[in-house]
Amino acid sequence: MSEIVGFVGMSHSPFASLMPPGPDDPGATFLADVGRVRDAVTALAPDAVVVIGPDHFHGNFYDVMPPITLGVEEAVGFGDFGSRAGALPVAGALAWAVRDAVADAGFDLALSYSLTVDHGIVQSYEMLGGWGDHGEGAEIPIVPLVLNTAAPPLPTPARCVALGRALGDALRGAPQPHRVLVVASGGLSHWLPSNDPRDPAMVGERRAALIHGRRDAVGFAAAREPRVRAMAGDPDAPVNAGWDRWFLDRLTEGDLDTVAALGHDGIEAAAGSGGQEIRTWLVGLAAVGGGLAAIGYERVPEWITGMGLGTSFPVSGLPRRPAALRAAPGPVPSAARSR
Repeated sequence: MSEIVGFVGMSHSPFASLMPPGPDDPGATFLADVGRVRDAVTALAPDAVVVIGPDHFHGNFYDVMPPITLGVEEAVGFGDFGSRAGALPVAGALAWAVRDAVADAGFDLALSYSLTVDHGIVQSYEMLGGWGDHGEGAEIPIVPLVLNTAAPPLPTPARCVALGRALGDALRGAPQPHRVLVVASGGLSHWLPSNDPRDPAMVGERRAALIHGRRDAVGFAAAREPRVRAMAGDPDAPVNAGWDRWFLDRLTEGDLDTVAALGHDGIEAAAGSGGQEIRTWLVGLAAVGGGLAAIGYERVPEWITGMGLGTSFPVSGLPRRPAALRAAPGPVPSAARSR
């Protein structure tokens, strides 16, 4: 039987690789905390990693847009924004065990024998040592689970919690003797341009690319990347640190249901369109159970994102609930104020 050895939730950002910070630059605190988590993950010695993350219109387009996609045989990194391109090792037998068990629990996942994954999956896998120093051909295999958080149809936050619980049962019941780390990649608060083809402002080539981008995914990405790069470096970019800290505080308590109760609109109002990626954390922590045992956070508007970290296991140098989290400044959702 497989054993779940822990959970890691972490923000990703293209600029973490495009704009590597100096020791005193924005993002340096976050990356230092990632290093501490990577050391702790190494000590846990997982031999398989379930990575739950979004796609940013590199693998999925609106010719067919699945809410949830599981890779079972081949996963290929797109190579966007400095993330590694090429084949990733897939724990195929474990992936199939997950598919069968969550189907029995009522979840009909889209299935891919050849899954394209972008920095939403690859960056966190790389940063936590998935390629690491394991030697040629010895990378830790993954089970990639792509959760659509970019534009409708998004699974509801409550559905994500239910999926996570089914995923945890599936992993624990899998016949393979794996030590499994569950990783959630995404969030926290950030505001992105619309990717919804129904948006009246989404017209012309941009709209066509969302629907037909599969025909030339590399060309579509090349045309979009300069627009993304232009968003970097703004110290005034909106990041709701107060909400980010509230979110991490709720997960420290293992209180997923209060977050899920915000629904799509509540998350968007407080954390922006990019904040919808916190669904990956809901899935991952629900799979593992319990609350966060260690937290790291840095507000990095230069990367347009609140960069958060959370683990289900202690990490040297990271507190369980820093004082800054207990006394988080800034606006929080009405659901949080009522508690």
